[in-house]
Amino acid sequence: MSLSQSLLPEFDHEMANTRKVLERIPEDKLNWKVHEKSNTIGWVGMHMAGILGWVDLTLDRDSLDIAPVGAEPYRTPVPNSRQEILDQFDKNLATARAAIASASDEQFMKPWSLLMTGEVLFTMPRAAVLRSFVLNHMIHHRGHLCVYLRLNDVPVPALYGPSADEQGM
Repeated sequence: MSLSQSLLPEFDHEMANTRKVLERIPEDKLNWKVHEKSNTIGWVGMHMAGILGWVDLTLDRDSLDIAPVGAEPYRTPVPNSRQEILDQFDKNLATARAAIASASDEQFMKPWSLLMTGEVLFTMPRAAVLRSFVLNHMIHHRGHLCVYLRLNDVPVPALYGPSADEQGM
C-alpha cells in the first residue's frame, strides 16, 4: 500500500469532521473572541480552511517562508461570512486531496522546511509535515473552535463518538 493510500482514509475522516465543526460557526459571532489576546471565531475557521492550502505547498515545494525578508508575511484572511470559510475549505480540500492522491512515496519522503525570515524553523519528510503541520494542526484548531462554540452555546457536533449535544450520533 502506498503512503497516499494509507493517509487518505484518515484525511477524509478528519476533513469530514472538520467541515461539521466549520458549519456550526455562528454567522453573527465571526468577530467574537474569548480574550483580547485570542483570535476570533472567524479567524480560527479561516485559518483551518487555509491550512488545507499547505498540502499543495508541502508536496510541490521544498520549503515555505512564512515571513520572507522584504515581502509581506503570511496572514490569515479575515472572513466576511461562514460561507466564505466553507467555500475556502471546500476549494482547498479538493486540491489537497488530489495532491495527496497523486503523490508518490518518493515525494512523501523528500525533506521539506518551514522558514521564517530565511531561518529554518524545522525540516522533516513531507509525509511527517502532512501529519503534523497540516493534519494535527487542523485537529488542534478544530478543538479550539469547539471550545469557542461551546462558550457561545452552539451545539458541538459528534466527532469521534457522541458529543454532549449529539448523543448516539
